[in-house]
Amino acid sequence: MKKRNFLFNRKRYIMLIISLFIIALGFILMSGGGSGDPSVFKNEIYNFRRIRLAPLLVIIGFISCIVTILYNQKNNA
Repeated sequence: MKKRNFLFNRKRYIMLIISLFIIALGFILMSGGGSGDPSVFKNEIYNFRRIRLAPLLVIIGFISCIVTILYNQKNNA
């Protein structure tokens, strides 16, 4: 049997999964805060979590995902 050659090693796959989890967490934190009635305004939509924290997590997740994909590991074998 031939040994399968994967594109990434185990460490890079784990880093990629963590990056995707961070992106998903950012989008989850960004959700909600709206009003069920369109004529009622809630200031809850403009809190720190939705305006600062969630977009920052999404950006960090995308950057770490790109770094994980483009990282060139030197083979010592």
